[in-house]
Amino acid sequence: MNLRELYVPLIYKFIPFYSIFLIFVELFLYKINTIKGDTLLSNSNLVIIAINMAVLFILFVDFSLLSAALKRDVLLFLFMMMGAISLVLFVHNYSFMNIILILCPSLLSLWFLSSPFTTHWARGDLTDKEIYEGFIQSKKLGPAIEKYMSHSFLFLLCSLILIPLLWILDTAFSSGNSLSSSFDITKWSGDHFSNILGSEDFYVWVRNSIIVSVGTTAFGLLMAVPAGYGFSRFNFKGKGAIMFSFILVQMFPGVIIIVPYFILMKTLGLLNTSIGLILAYSVTALPLCVWMLKGYFDTIPRELEEAARVDGCTQFQVFWKIIIPLSLPAIAVTSLFSFLAAWNEFLLALTFNTGNENYTLPVGLASFISPTKQLWGDFAALSIIASIPVVLLFIVFQKYLINGLTAGSVKG
Repeated sequence: MNLRELYVPLIYKFIPFYSIFLIFVELFLYKINTIKGDTLLSNSNLVIIAINMAVLFILFVDFSLLSAALKRDVLLFLFMMMGAISLVLFVHNYSFMNIILILCPSLLSLWFLSSPFTTHWARGDLTDKEIYEGFIQSKKLGPAIEKYMSHSFLFLLCSLILIPLLWILDTAFSSGNSLSSSFDITKWSGDHFSNILGSEDFYVWVRNSIIVSVGTTAFGLLMAVPAGYGFSRFNFKGKGAIMFSFILVQMFPGVIIIVPYFILMKTLGLLNTSIGLILAYSVTALPLCVWMLKGYFDTIPRELEEAARVDGCTQFQVFWKIIIPLSLPAIAVTSLFSFLAAWNEFLLALTFNTGNENYTLPVGLASFISPTKQLWGDFAALSIIASIPVVLLFIVFQKYLINGLTAGSVKG
């Protein structure tokens, strides 16, 4: 097989990756536009998906069935259609995403496909010298283009992750309570935030969430820290079975414990109380907390404890004055996860509480969406407010979070 049969222009190597990526992007946008009820955009997404599937089909058809020149001409037509559609969509909603994702790549593809070099290659008119020069150029430019495309791909993935956040932000600041929004910053207002902050129920939900989350964190650490230390430092009968049971209970979905929990809480008279939720959350999070702390305690050299014992410290003093200060990163991480688990939990809080005065923030948030009312604007505003403590906690505990997760990942 000679070089003429091996050589393919670079554009033919990168079009498949672009088409596959665009199919996934358009599927995502189609789902969003369907929810928003925008028929034009959702139908356009389907058309673009169909065009890219046709592009992939054309590219992978055997040359004996379809000549290189005809394949090039069909690709030109498909990319012209895709570019025209993106231009119409830009005129419709002035979305620069269509320009970045569709129009610019389509124009670049048209430019490379219609270039004299690609045209002569498709027709088989290139000389051996031109093919050799093109092959050398592909070897030089290929890695750089691949690096650029990989970075562009990662950038676009990050942009897609931000779309739901931007959507909820637009819904929170837009007037009315419609879920579909146009992201018109000039029409933004703070009415929904005023409604939330001016409601007495909001402060009741915040108070309940803080009590439950702080109580769960404190009570959970009170049990998890000594337990993690005991499992790390002492050998006793049944230790392996207990640690295995901690992992085993994490395999089952939390929904299967709702009925037993409800019966137990009703028997103890803990329904509609913060204490009931604190106990339930603490017990649920205990296995994970114990495992995290045990892994960190295992990394602390035993020689430090032995030296302290030689100096006259009791076991409790060793634990309190040596182990606890050294374990602050792991304790901070465990506290953060316990707090967030209680702050965001919905199912148990909904099951154990029947009155609005006992609701936590997630349950209160869900009350805005019901078969009789859909207050999407207030829902979005409260979602943003409820996420602020989470963001602040991650910022404050960022150093401890990194140290705690990495230090407990290895032993020795």
